[in-house]
Amino acid sequence: QLQSKILILTICAAGIGGTFQYGYNISIINAPTSYIQTFMNETWLERTGVPLESNMILLLWSFTVSAYPLGGLTGAVVAGPMAIMLGRKMSLLLNNIFVIIAAVLSGFSRMAKSFEMIMLSRFFTGVNAGVSMNIQPMYLAESAPKKLRGAVALTSASFTALGLVLGQVVGLRELLGGEESWPFLLASNVVPALIQLTALPWFPESPRYLLIDRGDKESCISALQKLRGNSDLSAELEEMLAEQAAVKGQRAKNPWELFKNPALRWQLMSIIVLSSAMQLCGNDSMYFYAAYVFQEAGIPQDKIPYVVIGTGSCELITSVTCNMIIDYAGRRPLLLGGYIFMAGWAIVFMVALSQQTQISWMPYLSMACIFAYILSFGIGPAGVTGVLPTEVFDQMSRPAAYMICGSLLWFNLFLVGTAFPFIVKSLAHFCYIPFLVVCICTALYVGFFLPETKGKSFLEISEEFKKRNFKAQTHAVFYKGPEEIKSTVL
Repeated sequence: QLQSKILILTICAAGIGGTFQYGYNISIINAPTSYIQTFMNETWLERTGVPLESNMILLLWSFTVSAYPLGGLTGAVVAGPMAIMLGRKMSLLLNNIFVIIAAVLSGFSRMAKSFEMIMLSRFFTGVNAGVSMNIQPMYLAESAPKKLRGAVALTSASFTALGLVLGQVVGLRELLGGEESWPFLLASNVVPALIQLTALPWFPESPRYLLIDRGDKESCISALQKLRGNSDLSAELEEMLAEQAAVKGQRAKNPWELFKNPALRWQLMSIIVLSSAMQLCGNDSMYFYAAYVFQEAGIPQDKIPYVVIGTGSCELITSVTCNMIIDYAGRRPLLLGGYIFMAGWAIVFMVALSQQTQISWMPYLSMACIFAYILSFGIGPAGVTGVLPTEVFDQMSRPAAYMICGSLLWFNLFLVGTAFPFIVKSLAHFCYIPFLVVCICTALYVGFFLPETKGKSFLEISEEFKKRNFKAQTHAVFYKGPEEIKSTVL
């Protein structure tokens, strides 16, 4: 029992300063929006004697908001080299420095009368989230036993959702969302960072990293013993040694090398499609709409923040459920089901929005749609997308794959955040058409092209993809040989 405890505690220690921060920092910025905009205006008035025009305030605000995904993009790019050079665990620990800088900046921004400090702090917070979104699932999936790999790596999504809900709760007026306390709200992300800095050093580094990247068999065995206790390690070690032999003489790859390598074509295509779809499917925009729809449904203005917490809890409940069933149901059914349901709800949602004023019960239907949409997202796409790069790439390509994945994720978050208000303006009630198209295309891709990875070893998965990548070239296989060998030496 002790070793399963150690695995659970490792998951918690990695999660609290990892993807938890991503969710938490997305949601804490929503509560003090109006106060920070007022603060920007007052500061400007003090400096220049002229108040800001309203569209200038909006522009400064959108800079502040988009500093977060830009930081995330930076973090995603730095994460690859960090994971290779410092190891998975050390990277997660050092990553807290960014949050501490951010908390100091935002906590003292009002005293220093500088709204630029808030922008900078959002950037650093983004860097932290970018690094942890990439390294945490990698660290956990490499530390987990094969039969639990999906569930363990998926806890990343549960921690994100937990962060979202806690951020919404802490942002309530009664706690830290008031006019006086917003600098404390923005600086509160230092708490999870300090928890991780005290807890994580006690747990082992990823055994796969120790053996395959470092070639340190003893440390690998002792890490495995800590994580698995007295159970028989020979089968697992054998599998790791086989993987070590398979990548022998290679060094960790760069992202652009993955694009050139024909043996990785379908793996790359799959993670590009899925990590783009995760942001482009409109789930985050549902949160944007939530307040408006709830208002239309006749919920009083001051009660809306509490209902919005309900939407966050929805995602939390489903990602925990998904955790329990992923290693039984498999990855494909969850992704497929998630996107098909989302496409269905998007259609109902657009119909409900367009009939909002005509039919008295329509606002309630669109409310139900918001919850259903977020539930469908949480059951599959939210979690499975983060697990896949670990499973479909080998040890040498994995950090680079996460760099590609993470960069796409943050770039698309930035894209949707910037473009969505304009989409709403131009398409009005039918603003979900682009998202609907994304959901349908992704469902088709998963249905036709994505193999199941449940319960297979990393080597078996790469064999399966090999068959796909070289299906067309089986007759030309002799010409592939020398070129392949050359590329691994380089």
